[in-house]
This record gives sequence, structure tokens and C-alpha cells, in this order.
Amino acid sequence: MTPNPRQSQLLDEVRRLGSVSVEALAERFGVTLQTVRRDVKLLSEAGLVSRFHGGVRVPSSTVENIAYRQRQSLNAQAKRRIARAVAQAVPEGCSLILNIGTTTEAVAHELLRHRGLRVITNNLNVAAILSDNPDCEVIVAGGVVRSRDRGIIGEATVDFIRQFRVDIGLIGISGIEADGTLRDYDYREVKVSRAIVEHSREIWLAADHSKFHRPAMVELGHLSELDRLFTDAAPPEPFPALLAEADVQCIIAPEDTP
Repeated sequence: MTPNPRQSQLLDEVRRLGSVSVEALAERFGVTLQTVRRDVKLLSEAGLVSRFHGGVRVPSSTVENIAYRQRQSLNAQAKRRIARAVAQAVPEGCSLILNIGTTTEAVAHELLRHRGLRVITNNLNVAAILSDNPDCEVIVAGGVVRSRDRGIIGEATVDFIRQFRVDIGLIGISGIEADGTLRDYDYREVKVSRAIVEHSREIWLAADHSKFHRPAMVELGHLSELDRLFTDAAPPEPFPALLAEADVQCIIAPEDTP
């Protein structure tokens, strides 16, 4: 299809945000919900967007993640807000594990002024960032380095993580499905993240709004295993009820101040 001017603007907005509700699009463009739904249906049939209940997102594969450089820029402002909220909640003098992901890398930047941290990571980018903090001891997991994003994966990584029990396991994720399932793309990465969940006293998930209703192939766990969820906007339905039922604290990062 050749999108009309409004549909092109709608498509640009979805690509900019990653995912957005039908209501927000209707308000943004000053049209009815029916008009947005009609546009979204046409764009979806053309493979330009993916629909979910109540909203629309950039099309995604269940087997392959977005390229690392693209993920760095996607929702970058939201990730910085989330990272600041996480850092404010991290007490000084504690132990953490940070896994692979651009959001956890944003968190690492926000921890540069913390004192007395001991951080274990399977993310070489996180290790490089936090090595600039002289008051932070960084322990890097062994294993195979994944060249596209400098993540460390494999059985050796899983065995390494299993030596520890830390105060906080901070993980990122590629997708959260409507039943509360946490999903990612690489089963080897998921095995490491699973070990982090099992060897942390508290599990914190940092995930921007685009991760809700996003499909991925490999199951990591469930929302009910989390202690805290840090995100940048109120989660869409049905997630508020799932979080409340599981007694997961949901922290919505505040907007940037002018």
C-alpha cells in the first residue's frame, strides 16, 4: 500500500514510540478511534505495523531481536528515565547482577556515582561503563562473547552466575506477553537470565513501554517472579491486574523536568 499523509504520520509515530495505544493515536492526530483502527488495520495488512489489543507497535519477529544499534536509539529517552528511577532505588553498598540489554547499560551509567557496589555482569558494555566508578567492584562472567552486543552467554556463564547470591538481580527483557510471560530471543541468553533470577534475593525488571505485548520465542519466566518492575508509562491492560495479583511493585519513571 501507499499510505496517505495521515497514515504516514501515524506510522512515523509508531516507529518513534515503539508501541502506542489506539486512544493516544486518536488524540495525537485529532481523529476518531474508528479512523485510527481503520488506518491501523490497513497498515497491519501491509506488514508495516503489528496490532495488539488496544494498541499498535512496530512489527517484530518472534525469533530475531532488533539490531543492537537500532535498540540503542529506540526509546532512548524512556530508557534513561527508567535508569534514573532504578538507580535511585539501588542502595549503596549492595551487590547486583546486571544482564544483557540496552536498558541495563543505561542503568550502569546512572550508577557511576554510587559507592560500595559489587556488580556481576555478563555484559561487557556494562563492565566497561562501571569500571569508571572507582567505588564499584565489577566482576565479569566468563563465557562466549556475542559480537553483536558484547553479551556473554553459554554454559560457562550459567555456571559462573550460580556461584553467587546477590541482593538485586536486575534484568532486561525483549517482550512481556498478555499472560505475564517474560520472553527473549536467544535461549542461551535466557539460561543466563534464568540463573540470575534463581540467585538473587530480589528480582527487578527494567522494561520500557514497547516491551508489553511484544512476542519473542523463548520463555524466561513470569511477572509473578518479580519484586519490582521499572517502566516509563502505565502498563496497558491486562498487566495492572497481573501485577497487583502477584504483588509486584510497579515504579513508573517520572517525566524529565525542563
